[in-house]
Amino acid sequence: MPNHKSTVEFPSDREMVFTRIVDAPRDLVWEVCTDPKHVAQWWGPKGFTNTIHEMDVRPGGIWRLTMHGPDGTDYPNRIAFLEVEKPARLVYDHGDDANPRMFHVTTNFISEGARTKIISRIVFPSAAACAGVKPYAIDGHATSMERLDAFLAVQETAAREIVSTRDFTATPEAVFSAFSDPARLAQWWGPNGFTNTIREFDLRPGGAWRLTMHGPNGADYHNESRFLEVVRPERIVFQHEEPVHGFRMTMIFAERGGGTMLTWRMLFETTDEAAKVRPFIIPANEQNFDRLAAHLAGRPSK
Repeated sequence: MPNHKSTVEFPSDREMVFTRIVDAPRDLVWEVCTDPKHVAQWWGPKGFTNTIHEMDVRPGGIWRLTMHGPDGTDYPNRIAFLEVEKPARLVYDHGDDANPRMFHVTTNFISEGARTKIISRIVFPSAAACAGVKPYAIDGHATSMERLDAFLAVQETAAREIVSTRDFTATPEAVFSAFSDPARLAQWWGPNGFTNTIREFDLRPGGAWRLTMHGPNGADYHNESRFLEVVRPERIVFQHEEPVHGFRMTMIFAERGGGTMLTWRMLFETTDEAAKVRPFIIPANEQNFDRLAAHLAGRPSK
């Protein structure tokens, strides 16, 4: 496992080099470090908040922000981008309107499989300028990277997850029962045109769910899942293991206004896997909800 603790080196009396390994792929790290809606939420040492006035990430582009310290002090910043090589490298001058080049920064994003090494080299105009910020720069950078780690963890989970939600007029118990009874489940499970043969359905933690979905094109799709949690009529969690797409499904049956808000959260093993299936899973889930609504209303499913 990587050491997430920030390290710092001083190649000369005018330079600091910070290194951090984060548990997120490089493309996601780049996005979180260059999209203002993300940057505003994690940038800066612990306790700081940010107002981003503009952020034009391209050579010659300007990034203006005000960092709000925990003591109420505002710190205006002006960053001028010199080099932008997506998703590998940022080079910029960092300062403010009065002094636009307080220091020069080169940040490299190095892919290490599912992780990313971030190396930031900061060069000051003089040794005195470098010495002046050392007491707070080291801790400030470390806590900023801790905030980045926490934010990336949330974003990485979101990138691996597909969430579908639908309101039904039936009670949570009624909606739960439409799933928990395999004879009923077989009537509505899957997108439009699918039918099902359920070979095993053991609705308890550790129990197996084995079914074959018969597509409208005549193809058969064998599925193997294992139940992890069952809390009637509130929650079901299962791990879908076969055939191709491994994911964890969390089904939440929440009472709302006498009806049920049903949420399906599908958490895939990787961001790439989620990206591959997202274009067809989202409409497929909506069709599945349509079929469930018809079943609950006593109408034939499509």
